[in-house]
Amino acid sequence: MSGEVLSQSEIDALLSALSTGEMDADELKKEQSEKKVKVYDFKRALRFSKDQIRSLTRIHENFARLLTTFFSAQLRTYVQISVASADQIPYEEFIRSIPKMTILNVIEVPPLDGRILMEVNPNIAYAMMDRLMGGRGTSINKVDNLTEIETKIMSATFERAFENLREAWSTIADIDPLLADFEVNPQFLQMVSPNETVVVISLNTTIGETSGMINICIPHVVLEPIIPKLSVHYWMQTDKKDREPEVIARLERNIHKAEVPITCELGISDIAIQDFLSLDIGDVIELNQAIDQPLTIKVGNIPKFIGQPGKLNKKMAIQILDTVKGGDEDDE
Repeated sequence: MSGEVLSQSEIDALLSALSTGEMDADELKKEQSEKKVKVYDFKRALRFSKDQIRSLTRIHENFARLLTTFFSAQLRTYVQISVASADQIPYEEFIRSIPKMTILNVIEVPPLDGRILMEVNPNIAYAMMDRLMGGRGTSINKVDNLTEIETKIMSATFERAFENLREAWSTIADIDPLLADFEVNPQFLQMVSPNETVVVISLNTTIGETSGMINICIPHVVLEPIIPKLSVHYWMQTDKKDREPEVIARLERNIHKAEVPITCELGISDIAIQDFLSLDIGDVIELNQAIDQPLTIKVGNIPKFIGQPGKLNKKMAIQILDTVKGGDEDDE
């Protein structure tokens, strides 16, 4: 029996059938105990777990935010891009789901194998081009007869946008996105076999008053080397042993860049407040340091070295003679 909730009338009918002998309780139990068979479609092989799909969704949510900022600056109009869905389907099903004439950007992502496909709805693409040409961002769908200039403008616009893909993927792979091909007819584009599983991330896109979809198709062959990095365990784990040398090296670099004051103390003297208040030009203060004694050199107010004064290139200088014992200790 299924797990659906029965109404009161259905419950009464079931009890009546059991009491009159129309239905055997033993047969009912036997039917429940039989092993259920789940239908599996080998043409729609699920090669990614829900956990990995969620990780890809998070990555492309960041990509959508970066694209929103990029296109807002380029087009100087209202732009809003967000992730609508993320599914794994056969490549053939994806090709059938997109328009017969559309904007297709084929992206190579070295060092990963394979290529990524970015499909942009023609309404969105033409709205972008109209804004770039100084228009209001209106859309005219005539993708079947793109001129050479229109093709160049569109391909250059999306090629600059791929830099955001590099940043969005930086957490799982260091890729170098390159525009490999620009096509308008999906029937002429055969990236992988029809039954190959692909992940399709659909982005809701609004530019001015025009709305449409941007679909990103990622074949399994592209993601295969980095699948372990898509799990929650990878994102949450903190391997301190691996990170410790990097942290120490960063601290050392920052310490080496730090500036510290170095002072040379000629001597000290104690005088009364009355004498201090009566000091005038030409007065001499006697120090407790003899002229033939070495001077104390302080680093950040801590005695570190002893040295002797002199000149270097007509400038006053101090030559270090020795280190101060106990100078490493920070007396607080």
